Amino acid sequence: AEVINQVKVVKSFIKEKYELSKFNKYISKAVEINKPQSAYWHKKDVERRLVLNVIFFLVYLFIFVQGAKGVFTPGQAVALILYAMQIRIPIFTISFLVDNTQKAIADSKDYFEVMALNGEELDLGSMKSLHFNKPSIKFNNISFAYDKKSVLNNISFEIKPGEKVALVGESGEGKTTLTNLLLRLYDADSGEILIDGQNIIEVSKQSLRKNIGVVFQEPALFSGTIKENIAYANEKTPIGDIEKAAKNANASIFIDKLENGYDTEIGERGLKLSGGQKQRIAIARALLKDAPILVLDEATSSLDNKSEVMVQEALSRLMKNRTTIIIAHRLSTIAHVDKIITLKNGSVDEIGTPAELAASGGIYANLLKVSSAQSESAKKKLKSFEISL
Repeated sequence: AEVINQVKVVKSFIKEKYELSKFNKYISKAVEINKPQSAYWHKKDVERRLVLNVIFFLVYLFIFVQGAKGVFTPGQAVALILYAMQIRIPIFTISFLVDNTQKAIADSKDYFEVMALNGEELDLGSMKSLHFNKPSIKFNNISFAYDKKSVLNNISFEIKPGEKVALVGESGEGKTTLTNLLLRLYDADSGEILIDGQNIIEVSKQSLRKNIGVVFQEPALFSGTIKENIAYANEKTPIGDIEKAAKNANASIFIDKLENGYDTEIGERGLKLSGGQKQRIAIARALLKDAPILVLDEATSSLDNKSEVMVQEALSRLMKNRTTIIIAHRLSTIAHVDKIITLKNGSVDEIGTPAELAASGGIYANLLKVSSAQSESAKKKLKSFEISL
């Protein structure tokens, strides 16, 4: 399945024979593992069939003898033979049924173990809803660890209503973790996150996530039509609203050129669209949701210049009048935010405006400095922060 999904890569590197030989190796290994079981099953199947054939031979013989003696009429004898043949088929196939049942039971064990785990619940109707006038966000002494590996240590900062805040830090410093905690994809080990003074632990996850729009760095689209993907938050959205969102996301420019327009099938994960087109569909989806809080895992880092301009224009419209958290990937984007929060060793290092931090000598100032250098060490430094120009 993986090779078929990446067939372009396989063909471009001329690795068809390699992948086929690799596949054959695994198939041969699977056959070798299953061979003793298969041999045993066939051996028992032959024995079973032999016994059943003897039994049914005696049944047919009995019917024939009784018919010859006149106990059964010719019609009754034929009917009994036909009935015996109908019974014979399911009895002969019962071993296949037993074998498949045993396999199904074995395969189902892991499934039922997973299903028995305590999954996430949306607290529907069991908790109060999130309500606010202006969406301010406050992280208060937040600490979090993945499997006892500490990621965040006493993180505290506040985002005012309508502010655009960029999170900057090296890979693994917890930028994405902070947004995951805000969405309650995880819960913090200690501390609290407040939205307009309300602890997000005390409100339902449904009402929380309803007020947060997310645009990921890699656009997550579904197979289906463009219209279905844009209206993902509410499939009953009128087509006029969908078109308006697409226009504001600069997506209508290419959608209108498609033969089927908004009813165009985009394929699995949007494979029929370019990177820039997929990103604009994702932005249109976020625009249509119209959430007052926006989490932006900056969506332009892997696009060409033309696509980047289109997406940046759409993002500017999307961020307007919204409290926005940006996981920064480009220095050009960071320069236009209201506040920068730098993370170091799982803690907040600096907080300030781009102008303030540019003169502070900290992480942001160093990034600006190395961005103008052409050395390999400077490029590695930017790469460690997942930052490009």
